[in-house]
Amino acid sequence: MRSFLSAASAVLLVLVALLTPLSALAVWADREMGDTESYVATMAPLAADPAVQNAVADRITDEAMAKFDAGLFHEGVRNLLHEAVFSFSGTDAYKTAWNTVNRAAHTAVEQALTSDNGDSVSMDLGPVFAQVKQQLSDEGVPFADHIPVERTPITILESDKLGVAREVFDGLQIAGVWLPVATLLLAVAALLLAARRVRALTGLGLALAAGGALLRLVVTIGHGLALDDLPPDVDRAAAGAVYDVLTQTLRTTSWWMTGVGVGIAVGAWGVGRWRRAHFGPTARDRPTQRLCTVVDVGW
Repeated sequence: MRSFLSAASAVLLVLVALLTPLSALAVWADREMGDTESYVATMAPLAADPAVQNAVADRITDEAMAKFDAGLFHEGVRNLLHEAVFSFSGTDAYKTAWNTVNRAAHTAVEQALTSDNGDSVSMDLGPVFAQVKQQLSDEGVPFADHIPVERTPITILESDKLGVAREVFDGLQIAGVWLPVATLLLAVAALLLAARRVRALTGLGLALAAGGALLRLVVTIGHGLALDDLPPDVDRAAAGAVYDVLTQTLRTTSWWMTGVGVGIAVGAWGVGRWRRAHFGPTARDRPTQRLCTVVDVGW
């Protein structure tokens, strides 16, 4: 019976190692990605990211240059306008417009994932264009009046991927409620079923550390997959910066999980050694000790 309970405890610890990163993903999707204000706050630092600023400046400049023909001076005019737009991206007005765009984009994605609408989801850079044109025109930047102030959509979620996205979103929302609780209960059950609680606590620490390492691996693999699936006209450096910001909480969580898990494992192992050194082997260890003694004397 004791061996069966120990085996059951070991199985539960394996489940804890597997479910811990899934729990972190579920909570992240529900609390950070599922809440508009949290999402906007997460994306806000990207307004100061050079790769993102350059990508936005490229898009605005390309849209403006498409409105008129500068002839032989095309490249020079483009560089001048791009530099002016890029410098504007460091202002408070740009940051305000950036937050407005991201708030609208998150709302659009959330509505698409919770409805039966089959259209692609896009974010509109129009508010950013308007702020840029106003600021540069006020500063007398040449050709700033050619910057278009109109709806300029960037596709976020294509229609053919909405079905899978809805299933994943629904699953993570449900899991965000019960999966962390279930994982905690499994960890407690693993300790209660174990014949040697201190050893089981060591195993729990290792399971938590393994879960943290697995979460880190998932985030790393996801980075490559996300960039490989990008349309050819999307700036990879900017997309990588967006992915890194969105998953920063997961990376931090993975390090905490690994560190805390290793700390628990080392602490439990040290307590076990201290107890054996001061109080001798437990009753469960004595049969093994007696067997070793018999072997030593030649029986």
